[in-house]
Amino acid sequence: MFTNQDYLRPINTYPAWKYSMLVILLLIGAIFALPNIYPPDPAIQITKDNGSLIDVSLFKEIQDQLEEKGLTLKSAKVEDGKSLIRFENKDDQFKASDEVPKFLSSKGFNQHIVAINLAPTTPDWLKSMGGAPLNLGLDLRGGVQFLMQVDMDSAMDKKLQQYVTEIKTLMRTNEVYYSSIVKTSDRQIVGRFRSAELRDKAEIEIRTGYGFFRTRTRDSESIFELVMDMEEAKIKETQDYAVDQNIATFRNRINELGVAEPLIQKQGKDRILIQLPGVQDSAQAKRILGKTATLEFRMVDQGASPTAKRAPAGSEKIKDQNGSISWIVKKKVIVNGTQIVDATPGFDPQNGQPQISVKLDSDGGSKMLANTTKNTGKLMAIVMVETKAIYERTESGELKVVANETIKEVISAPRINGVFGASFQVTGSYTPAEASEFALILRAGSLIAPTYIIEERTIGPSLGEENIRMGMNSIVVGFIAVLLFMLVYYKLFGLVANIALFSNLIFIVAIMSLIPGATLTLPGIAGIVLTVGMAVDANVLIFERIREELADNVNPAQAIHNGYDKAFSTIADANVTTLIAALVLFGIGTGPVAGFAVTLLIGILTSMFTAIVGTRAVVNLIYGGKSVKKLSI
Repeated sequence: MFTNQDYLRPINTYPAWKYSMLVILLLIGAIFALPNIYPPDPAIQITKDNGSLIDVSLFKEIQDQLEEKGLTLKSAKVEDGKSLIRFENKDDQFKASDEVPKFLSSKGFNQHIVAINLAPTTPDWLKSMGGAPLNLGLDLRGGVQFLMQVDMDSAMDKKLQQYVTEIKTLMRTNEVYYSSIVKTSDRQIVGRFRSAELRDKAEIEIRTGYGFFRTRTRDSESIFELVMDMEEAKIKETQDYAVDQNIATFRNRINELGVAEPLIQKQGKDRILIQLPGVQDSAQAKRILGKTATLEFRMVDQGASPTAKRAPAGSEKIKDQNGSISWIVKKKVIVNGTQIVDATPGFDPQNGQPQISVKLDSDGGSKMLANTTKNTGKLMAIVMVETKAIYERTESGELKVVANETIKEVISAPRINGVFGASFQVTGSYTPAEASEFALILRAGSLIAPTYIIEERTIGPSLGEENIRMGMNSIVVGFIAVLLFMLVYYKLFGLVANIALFSNLIFIVAIMSLIPGATLTLPGIAGIVLTVGMAVDANVLIFERIREELADNVNPAQAIHNGYDKAFSTIADANVTTLIAALVLFGIGTGPVAGFAVTLLIGILTSMFTAIVGTRAVVNLIYGGKSVKKLSI
């Protein structure tokens, strides 16, 4: 039994600095969670294809044109370096996204990008404090998703061919005469020499300059061979580089499309996942992402007849874009697409036909200058090379690339009328739209290895809105049910737990909004719902411990103290095991699994903080340092 003196023990008190810290943290959380209560406006974003702002006068003309078409504009201004037109509803947004490109084309402005967007409505005072709403994932916002397969065989083949060329140059430079140096597989090069002395000298040069090749000798009568096998570490490095470079190229192409908050990430060792929230024109996105086209500039073999069945050695027969005319083109490439630094669509001032203005890097400019100086008056072919995949569906239903098809077309074969270097124009049988799209691909860069679309998904904006509505309903219904249960079952302590739950939601949303690149997905919403339940579990453990202490006739103040102390280890054990599971999910999961893991990780940490520290602070504020005879629990 406890005595009246026990009621007066000054326990369950927090110093003022702890309360101040909790209030400050809650205020910070509220500030960064607040932008999410402001719904975004449907909008279109208009920029030049180089990312710069459009002219003010043109922007005004676009607004007038949209108003003439009966569309209601909520606002039209430059925000965060983007020309944005906001609308009251999505119907007007989609109508505008069709009308603006037509209007720009009719005015001759073909170098502009019109992208569907969701413009935040965060107040300026919140923006000034760094507040911004959560990024919504593809399943909540709508858009398109592609899973791309990188052709590693082609990547390795291209790299080995590069090393063959470099090794030949190295041998000639050091006067190590060889019979042949050829690639025999996707990881092996074999050099043949006339004597063991030359071969041994070559081996020393290879080990010095190319240490990632394991070398061994192989002799047969008068043939002395040096076998060079690429090390596994270098193979992996080459494959990783191919994926990383392709990701960089895709990112450039997507930036050209004007997509807000795209997701581009490596998936496995040879796949790339691309999600484009807000994009509904999947055909355009597929064309631009799927194209592996590049240009090659070669000389026409004018000494050979195009009607001959076979091209002479060192040349090949290539048809034009229409497939009606054949050209005999030399295999030697003067300049290729990797040396193009800029490409801009335009029109030929003499005949008004679409053309592409090309700029080369210094190395490409030097080679082009040397070639045009030597071959003035001759024909130079501009060859477009595109790699397409041949797919086969596996038993599991997955598309698998079984073969590659390389398509070469001569898009133009102009006569070199004068000497030029890094800057020139390319003409061909283009429409203005085709010229603009092809220039975009050239400008964004060539893919280092062919990459194929093996999976495509499109999610409409209405489905995204339905997901948001259902997700929010699940949070609200679950939250209200938990609040009512806690309030009825635990009375005043239940109210304290409810305050902690509400604070927990604020902290989760605030932290997610603060993390750069964090995106809320439907599985992420599931993670939030789960953490609400887990936060309640912690409070239930504490309150039941307090009840047990009271049943053992411990005085109320001491019961509170013992309840929090004894429940802590149980709460910690339960949450740490879940935390480990969440870390594993985040480490090995991708896409929706990773999204679920992120919210679960954040929710576990915030729920432990609010359930243990937060509720203790409120309970101490109510009962601490007072004479307590009965608890409302």
